[in-house]
Amino acid sequence: MNMTSSIPLPNIYYKSEVTRVAMSTAAVTQQQRPSTQGNAETSATETQTLATATSNGSANAINRRTSLSSFPSSRPPSTMSRHSRPSRSPNPPMIDTDHASDPSSNSKTPSSAVSSQNSSLSALRKYNPDAHNKRPLQSQYPRGEIENHVEYILVASFDIDKGPIMEHQYPVAITGDEAMLAELMLPDQAHVRNQDWTIFFLHKDTSQEEEEAEQKEERRMRRQRRMDKANGIVNLDGESSESDDDNSEESDEESSDKTEPEDGAGPPLIYVLNLVNTKQDKTAKRGAVVKAMAICTRHPFLHIYKPLLLLALDEYFKNPHPATLASLYEAVNTMDLSLMPKLSLLEKHLLQASDNKDLFVEKFEQMVQMRMAEDKGEAPETLAIMAGSPERRVDLLRNGTKAHVQTHSTYSIPRDTHEFETRVVYNGIPIPIKVPVAISPETVGDFSLIKLIQTFNDPHAKSPQPFALHSHLTTAGAYTHPIIVLANAMLTQKRVIFLGYNRPSGEVAEAVLAACALASGGILRGFTRHAFPYTDLSKIDDLLRVPGFIAGVTNPTFENHPEWWDVLCDLPTGRMKISNRIDTAPETEGIAQFRQQNPMYAAAIGYSQSNAASDPSGDATFMIDVLRSVAARHGEGVIRAKWRDWVEKFTRIAAAFEETVYGASALYIGVEEAEPGNESVSGHGYVWPDEPSKMKELAGGVMRIEGWRNTRSYNSFKQDLAQLYTFRPLKALDLHHLHDRLRQTKLTPISSREIYIALSKYTHSYDEICQLLTVAPESHAGLFYVALGLFHKDKDVRVKIVDLLERISEHEAGRHWWKALSRFEKLAYYRIKRQADAEVRGVVEAKEGLDVCERASSGLRGVWETQESASTEGVPRVVRVRNFRSSFDNTTFGSNGTNPAPRNPA
Repeated sequence: MNMTSSIPLPNIYYKSEVTRVAMSTAAVTQQQRPSTQGNAETSATETQTLATATSNGSANAINRRTSLSSFPSSRPPSTMSRHSRPSRSPNPPMIDTDHASDPSSNSKTPSSAVSSQNSSLSALRKYNPDAHNKRPLQSQYPRGEIENHVEYILVASFDIDKGPIMEHQYPVAITGDEAMLAELMLPDQAHVRNQDWTIFFLHKDTSQEEEEAEQKEERRMRRQRRMDKANGIVNLDGESSESDDDNSEESDEESSDKTEPEDGAGPPLIYVLNLVNTKQDKTAKRGAVVKAMAICTRHPFLHIYKPLLLLALDEYFKNPHPATLASLYEAVNTMDLSLMPKLSLLEKHLLQASDNKDLFVEKFEQMVQMRMAEDKGEAPETLAIMAGSPERRVDLLRNGTKAHVQTHSTYSIPRDTHEFETRVVYNGIPIPIKVPVAISPETVGDFSLIKLIQTFNDPHAKSPQPFALHSHLTTAGAYTHPIIVLANAMLTQKRVIFLGYNRPSGEVAEAVLAACALASGGILRGFTRHAFPYTDLSKIDDLLRVPGFIAGVTNPTFENHPEWWDVLCDLPTGRMKISNRIDTAPETEGIAQFRQQNPMYAAAIGYSQSNAASDPSGDATFMIDVLRSVAARHGEGVIRAKWRDWVEKFTRIAAAFEETVYGASALYIGVEEAEPGNESVSGHGYVWPDEPSKMKELAGGVMRIEGWRNTRSYNSFKQDLAQLYTFRPLKALDLHHLHDRLRQTKLTPISSREIYIALSKYTHSYDEICQLLTVAPESHAGLFYVALGLFHKDKDVRVKIVDLLERISEHEAGRHWWKALSRFEKLAYYRIKRQADAEVRGVVEAKEGLDVCERASSGLRGVWETQESASTEGVPRVVRVRNFRSSFDNTTFGSNGTNPAPRNPA
């Protein structure tokens, strides 16, 4: 069965037709449903009104049910979604050369403030509009939207005679294959454990005609609502949204969402979190009752629902009725996330790469300010002004502080901006929920890369066992680290199975999700959509039709069939196996050309023992660094950041390989010719200290790169780069390349001068500063290499870097990078700034002195002309001279040294 090519980047989801029909049916017989983003309660009568589809087929009067399957649709990706991308990458747009001009030359005036020697080394606190985001701040989940957090709730049980059966699907049935769902919800050996968690994914399986008809009907309804709004007709169904506004507002919405590239792989996945409980019951057959409850959601952060599932399933054992599911459905869908700000892609990257708990706290404050003003009935224009003006901010309380607890404040800002804190009230119990604010692609659920690394590293470190050699997998020889083998297998689209015999299925599913995130690094896509966190032996035929799957199983039969997999990861033993039935890596044109062009490095290609000893790819060194961080307990965030760097480095080296071998790379989209004056800083791509180091590392990664170039993640990455380029704030320069030159190479004063001048010239706006910060993360010394320009021999460079650092210090995120600078660099900053300010004041004073002299000389001529005319009347000449002197003395400089002001004669 053909699979789609990629998974969506943005966290968007669409409401299914069956849910809309069910909600509209319920609305006829009851009052209007409360918003899914707000506090609301449902009475018992309303609960009974909502029908529940049971396993015997009794359901609402719905013509068509949404068909979901654990395997994706067989339709080709080109017809899967209305968001399908163009088949070819768009050409890079023209660069706006005026954008590179320094805005300070037109609007800013030199600052005359002098920093005291004893002043604090903190950033200057003045409001600079260019350093703040000018786009209107929005919520990720606006209040009043009609989309549900949870779309379906399922309940399955094990019948001693029938096996796994589906008891309830709420609010409607979502698939015709109830047996498939019941089997996934009740994994193998579930009865031997009191509790087990599983995760699996469902793919929407509608035909192309049905999807096109649904899209056409949705567009018609949207046009009708806009027409009704224009005619003054009030919409009483409560389903109006921001997308129903007029065309101008819709275009504004699209422009603000331009930073979120859309995916064309097909409808979003439905993530299913499932809990299985076994209750001992002497009255039941075999003395136990096994039931499972699952939550189906479009959110990849489905782990936040675990506390609710624990309470709900326990309640269902006591009251096995649809009303129990209805109360859970209402509780989760009234979770309020409307105060969680929507971040751009660059802002998400900065937040994920930083451990600072106050990063972008201003956005949370603005959301609360806007909500409080909205509650007071202020106009939208006032809200927009308030969002962009720091002077109008009021003191807000942090969650968990003593003042917040004592005052019982309605609104507060989170203690850690990486997570949005809210609560769900279920059966009168307030349950705290923490929702991740920024989520990387291919990140689903709650998993641990550290646990995955330790599982396979410990046996390898104690007793290394050689792998069967394969050029795509064993890039460092037979003793390649198992985690590198796993990453290579994922990148080259091999079939990977995680086997957890006698282990909980939740542990297997967690390993699959961790492997997807490891290979993705938050950059590549195409893994999660082809992942099966848990599956069983009955679905092997469907599984084998999926190329490059990643599956989790608990049945040991899989180990005895090496033709079913390419790499087997045994979780209990911590060992990996490469199948003896795996296909041999072909000799591609790129490999042959590289050998022909670089015969000196031909020995480094492949999996020879000399290759393992020299470590040309750097994988062994990288794993040593990762294991050192794990041993030092640096935390999950640090390990994920290291793997993101590894994946990003791999993609940049792949682009350099393509340019070396083929003359051009599909992984680089940029300006073809440098702008006048930028020829010296027009380079791009990964930076090596010298040419031999470059060729050595390319030779060590040739096989892996060539294996990756024929995969779906490679094709998705090309499409992503083309789309990301269209909204990248700074297109004229490769900031990553320039920063790497400062960090890794020995530069002459002239070369470093050109780089520093270019950074200062092109980095002014909010988004441009964000782009610069992404290439200088705090884990890589932050702004250290940029601030080294403060010690350049050229005075002009030092002044330009002072201006750049000042702009960064006024940036919402940049101020944290500024605080991380060393005291030595901050002292240099203030010293240069004082000198520059003193010189500016000297020039201004000299210019004003010349102006005064010119006015004095013109006044002198006027006095002598008056004296000559008055001398005939007998007026003494000395009186005229005295008057001139007194008028000259009455002119002096103003107190600010800028404007001359007449002195008061009194």
